[in-house]
Formats: sequence, C-alpha cells, structure tokens
Amino acid sequence: MNALRWMAPALALLAGCTAYTWTSPIPADKRTVAVPTFRNESNVTEMGSVLTRQILREFQREGTMKIAAVGDSAYEVQGVVTSSGSTSAAYETWRIVRNREFRLTVRAKVSVIDKTTGAVVVGDRVYQADTTYLTSSDRLTAERDASGRVAEELARQIVDDVVARNWGTDDVDENRPEQPLEDNDYDE
Repeated sequence: MNALRWMAPALALLAGCTAYTWTSPIPADKRTVAVPTFRNESNVTEMGSVLTRQILREFQREGTMKIAAVGDSAYEVQGVVTSSGSTSAAYETWRIVRNREFRLTVRAKVSVIDKTTGAVVVGDRVYQADTTYLTSSDRLTAERDASGRVAEELARQIVDDVVARNWGTDDVDENRPEQPLEDNDYDE
C-alpha cells in the first residue's frame, strides 16, 4: 500500500515528460553550415573577420551544426557588419573633458540561405550588441579589445537563432531605414 502512494505521483510525473525531446529541430541531413567572411562597413578595423571567427567558434561550441565548406553545406550564413559607434558612458569627475568609459555598439545584417533549395530562409535580419570599455590613454587598443566581446555576443545571438530555427520575420521591418549609430569623438 505504501509503495502505491509514492509510485502513483512518480508515474504521473514521468508520463508528463513523454512529449519533450532533446533533439534539434533541424533534420540530420541539414546540419552543416558555411560562414563566409562577413563584409565590414563599420569603422572598427577587421570587425567582419572577428565576427565571422566568433560565429564559427559559437557553432563549434554549440555542437548542433557542423562547419563545412561553402559548396558542401546545407545552410550558408552571410552577413555585413553595417555600423558601429562609441559613445561616452562615464568620465573622470575631476577632468570633465577626459572620458573614462565608452560604450561600443555594433550592428550586423545577417541572411541564412538554404543551399539545397537556394531559398533565402532569413533575409537581412538586423542584430545588435554592445559592451563598455575603459580607457586610460590608448582608446584604440581598448576599442579593439571590446570589439571581440561585442562579436561574441552577436555570434551567440546569430547561432542561437540558426540552431533554434528562429526564422520568423515579424521582428524585422524591412521598410524602416537603419538608424545610424553615434560615434562621438571626445577629446582625450
């Protein structure tokens, strides 16, 4: 009798788990991806290459998709780093003109192409990420270091959408022009 008391709730819980699955929504024959180098239209040097490298690393880390050559892949992720901008986030109070902390924001447009059918699965979806960085004297080096962190966040967003097949277009307004990011060059 005591055995039935704990077995009934356990069986009810296990029965509720039968609808869950740990497999990817992507069919096994379509789990290859190619990522050509993103074009860089931003003012951050080599941002397209840095973002491409981070996307490849994120696909490897996530593990669902295998990286393949452009001609051998089921999907191709293409993109353009469209803009970047740095704005002052904080300054030294004893010297108002000396900025101490900046915020780097980067935007990229990404398309996903199904190479088996030639269909554009996602067309020019805009992704944006930002981070802050501190400067003491060398702002260029600090911004270059921050660009790697921004690329990591953009890569995480892009790969998560590809792997989850989050390919809806309801969050993209293709008729709306992209707003330029500010790039404030403060005296140092």
